[in-house]
Amino acid sequence: MASWQGRSQALPLGYRIFVVVLKRLGLTPAYGLLRFVAAWYFLFSRKSTRALNSYFKGRLAYSRGKATRAIYQTYYHFGQTLIDKVAVMAGLNTPFTYDFDGEEWLHQMVKDGKGGLLLSAHMGNWEIAGHLLKRLKAPINVVMYDGEQEQIKAYLEKVTGGRNMKLIIIREDLGHIFAINEALQRNELVCMHADRFLEGNKTISTQFLGKTANFPAGPFLLAASLQVPVSFVYAFKESNRHYHFFASPPVLYREGAKQERILKALQDFVMETEKKVSLYPTQWFNFYDFWKA
Repeated sequence: MASWQGRSQALPLGYRIFVVVLKRLGLTPAYGLLRFVAAWYFLFSRKSTRALNSYFKGRLAYSRGKATRAIYQTYYHFGQTLIDKVAVMAGLNTPFTYDFDGEEWLHQMVKDGKGGLLLSAHMGNWEIAGHLLKRLKAPINVVMYDGEQEQIKAYLEKVTGGRNMKLIIIREDLGHIFAINEALQRNELVCMHADRFLEGNKTISTQFLGKTANFPAGPFLLAASLQVPVSFVYAFKESNRHYHFFASPPVLYREGAKQERILKALQDFVMETEKKVSLYPTQWFNFYDFWKA
């Protein structure tokens, strides 16, 4: 998956324009402007459009017309998540409402005082999910690639004041592994994506949407090794003003040999992610050929 570089394709100027529109005019005009931006990516971002076409037609068996509409909707929904991220993190007066499924499981994890691993995918709105996790009133660590362009990162931190969670940056020297262990030993929650990897990372394969795909080995190795509860979490946009948060019942992967535990964690994650893809097919933001060997 060398085509994924761990970073957004957005430009600093694009963020500045949308921030100005958000602050002066609000969400609705920002979404209106987004229609044109999504159309531009739909027409001219050929590599990602080709990958999305393969996903909708090859994996979800969409017709040509349905796939075309879904590709545009994916670009549009992705843009909405970026706009919503800035609006929420900047503390703008946004009238978002939320549903919560499974939040009680996470409160129980916090109450038990053993820490926990929260796995998610590049689906829905990760920043909104992190914002909602503040309700747990527990220290939260987000493991991520520090892939955003420095200009974008600096501008967003200026506008939003930075993220309100602790960040653990994935590094080549594996220092992030020690940081994750230390956070869990402090009985904190650790959140990370489990559906992408950079070239050279260790991977593990399984069937996903009917075809073999590679996943990063790290999250599932942690789930099998650290003996802490694991939950799968997602937050999806269901309308312009409404999000739906999901958390699965936590599982301790301690039965069987280590490799069996790793595979069980992966299969559970894939099963949960496939369910969410079926419900929100245009909110899995994967802009490259996920199934390419």
